[in-house]
Amino acid sequence: MRFHHQLLIGATTAALLATSVAGAQTTLRLGWTTSDSETDPYAIAARYFAEELENEAPGEFDVRFFPSNELGDESEMLQGMQLGTLDAGVITGTQIATVSSAFQLNDLPFLYASNEQAQRVLDGEVGQTMLASLESEGIVGLGFAEAGFRHTINNERPIHTPEDMEGLRLRVQPSDLFIDSFRAIGANPVPMAWSDVFTAVQQGTVEGLEIPLAVIHANNYPDVTEYLSLTAHSYNALGLLVSKQTFDQLSEANQEAMRAAARTAIERQREQVAANNDEIARSIEEAGMEINEIDNVEAFRSRVEGVYEEYREAIGSDLLDMALEQVSE
Repeated sequence: MRFHHQLLIGATTAALLATSVAGAQTTLRLGWTTSDSETDPYAIAARYFAEELENEAPGEFDVRFFPSNELGDESEMLQGMQLGTLDAGVITGTQIATVSSAFQLNDLPFLYASNEQAQRVLDGEVGQTMLASLESEGIVGLGFAEAGFRHTINNERPIHTPEDMEGLRLRVQPSDLFIDSFRAIGANPVPMAWSDVFTAVQQGTVEGLEIPLAVIHANNYPDVTEYLSLTAHSYNALGLLVSKQTFDQLSEANQEAMRAAARTAIERQREQVAANNDEIARSIEEAGMEINEIDNVEAFRSRVEGVYEEYREAIGSDLLDMALEQVSE
């Protein structure tokens, strides 16, 4: 009898210990599609977020990393967060637009003149409105990290003017807005999932693509492309996102810790990406790519004016006007 009683006590103690351990730590499966490189903006955002979570709530979170499409492409990861099968992700803004079309704002060609301008807009009312639009879709938007401006790389020729784009087969993100924008400039845009792009460039299926500076370097594109033209045609904001199901299961204190961690991580990530850029440009050049500036931004901008009006309704007329007002200040 006494032995049976001790067994019960032992079992109860073990159960309590298991509960306290489980209660003390929330496992976060965090995915992104690019490499887990020290210079990759997605990886930097993910790792800083994990560090800041530990600073804000020591021992409360166990963050596990899944880079390089390990959990599927961005579309699959977004669905995973909506279903609660994936906890968190660093996702390209273009893909987030498949969940909330307000996110097409950042993809409008030649909208922002500088990183600082884009950050001001996205950290203010415009960005908060965009992030809030995700909640009804089962996702909590914690903020906008940065991959920087997207540029054009290809194997045919340097891009100086819109005429140099004529007929170029360029991989673009699978987005109608990107397809329409590059078609308006004169290129032949080919939408394609990120996981297929390197091989497509290598095999000549496409002649090039549009891509942020840091992602060129971190994913070895100098090995397969000759020309980098600094077109800065759109600002690549990265959504730091968490499943609403995961977020709602957290205590209020841990929800606030997560939001605070995201803010600090994003601030650090932007600084690091900016600091890396000059060095990355040098590395790209040393790896054999030819780099050039474009001659006249206005020549490109004038070709895409119709795209703004075409997407006004999808983005939200008030949201677009608010952003346009801020960038013209």
